[in-house]
Amino acid sequence: MPEAHPNGPDAPSRSSWFNRFLNGVEWLGNALPHPVTLFAILAVFIVLLSGVLSWFGVAVTDPRPEGAPGRAADGIIEVVSLVNAEGLRRIVENLVGNFAGFVPLGTVLVAMLGVGVAERSGLLSAAIRGMVLGAPPKLVTAMIVFAAVLSNTASEMGYVVMIPLAAAIFHALGRHPLAGLAAAFAGVSGGYSANLLLGTVDPLLAGITEAAAQIIEPGYFVHPAVNWYFMISSTFLVTAIGTWVTTAIVEPRLGRYDPSEAAEDLDETDRLAPLTDLERRGLRWAGVATLTIGALVALMVVPSWGALREPGAEDTITAITPFLRGIVALVFVFFLVPGFVYGRVTGVMRNDRDVIDAMAGAMSSLGLYIVLVFFAAQFVAFFGWTQLGQITAVVGAQFLQDINLTGPAVFLLFIPMCMLVNLSLGSASAQWAVTAPIFVPMLMLTGYSPEVIQAAYRIGDSTTNIITPMMSYFGLILAFATRYVRNLGIGTLIATMLPYSIALAVGWIGWFYLYVFGLGLPVGPGAPTYYSP
Repeated sequence: MPEAHPNGPDAPSRSSWFNRFLNGVEWLGNALPHPVTLFAILAVFIVLLSGVLSWFGVAVTDPRPEGAPGRAADGIIEVVSLVNAEGLRRIVENLVGNFAGFVPLGTVLVAMLGVGVAERSGLLSAAIRGMVLGAPPKLVTAMIVFAAVLSNTASEMGYVVMIPLAAAIFHALGRHPLAGLAAAFAGVSGGYSANLLLGTVDPLLAGITEAAAQIIEPGYFVHPAVNWYFMISSTFLVTAIGTWVTTAIVEPRLGRYDPSEAAEDLDETDRLAPLTDLERRGLRWAGVATLTIGALVALMVVPSWGALREPGAEDTITAITPFLRGIVALVFVFFLVPGFVYGRVTGVMRNDRDVIDAMAGAMSSLGLYIVLVFFAAQFVAFFGWTQLGQITAVVGAQFLQDINLTGPAVFLLFIPMCMLVNLSLGSASAQWAVTAPIFVPMLMLTGYSPEVIQAAYRIGDSTTNIITPMMSYFGLILAFATRYVRNLGIGTLIATMLPYSIALAVGWIGWFYLYVFGLGLPVGPGAPTYYSP
């Protein structure tokens, strides 16, 4: 049976002030142009703004030490104008490169080739029905959020696989698919700094933190697992918050789903049909194929001589970096092979032409996303060239430094500052690379360890990922959503995700203070809370 729709007496009223606020956010967001048009306008705006600010000589002092990677030669970060001959040449020469080199594009396209085969063969549909019919209805939402949090171990794969899968599960249960999409989006991106395992972003952030800490103490070492304990505890916090927001706020606000809003024909008649014997046989053989591939991958990762390990690496995370970097190719294989095996057993796929048709069908469904990526890639590139993101980050960090806060209360400004900067500088590594040389030394001098500072930063970064169009995969999520609501605008998506952002920010900051200062627990193995020079 489907999970009960949370429209009881305790559900928020549609006339409540919070719903009116969300409706206002939705209206304002939808009043904006189409996302493709919006990114095109923003790209042009950034070009013009760079000319104006450059003419006024806007610049800040680069906080990174002399010799640090990326530091300005003269120690000054100034606005780079694109409103001149050099800027025009740069735009024209790199227009295609910006699009082709936009990292999320390749990730999505390669992964979707495999996902398309699994979807066309019927494997995903059968697996979803098997999962839904076998799971306790009241735990479906929590399972989705929890699985979404864990999926970010594989970095971008959570966006490509888990989010559309969650929407399909909710649709199969007769619930609003956008609620499932939102729950998974909150888990994958909102919980990007929560997990039971370490992922690709952990060694990246640790390296940046270490370099910033060495400004105060040369030789200071920050290992990739310094936030692991706090991440593990945060996994259950994010799952609980994501589940509650979905059932108590998002679903009541979305109401009952109207299939006529869909952009394409969606199967309504057999969405909860029991699995046939042939489908069960196909799932068994697909499971065998999956286990076989998993065993082969493990053989290339676990032994010290494995082909997907970094030769000579001492710590575990560095050793399996090739495996983590190649996760996209592995996901492609993990969907392609079992998908074909399932299709072969059930008679849906008989030869290579069927596989090719399935891949082509998956690509055709990404038309809107590809168009959006072209303009989004230009905007992101222009924003980086002008150095406006770095200047914004430095100015915000300088504000915290100027007010000279000490004590745990400093994190009540530091975390919201990270949230604000994240709205305009979506990359976690790029944002931390600019702000860490300011925040880490500053807060170390007030007595806090780099490990705790990094944990606090990650809260601010994660909680606003789900409401900023600057996040690389925001356009992809919008494309997934328009499959179920063809006229959905960017304002509707932001308004749907805003309750998650607010709840995660409040809950996570509260848990940070209780965990670090109330219970006095370490944020990771060998990670002190306080720093003494």
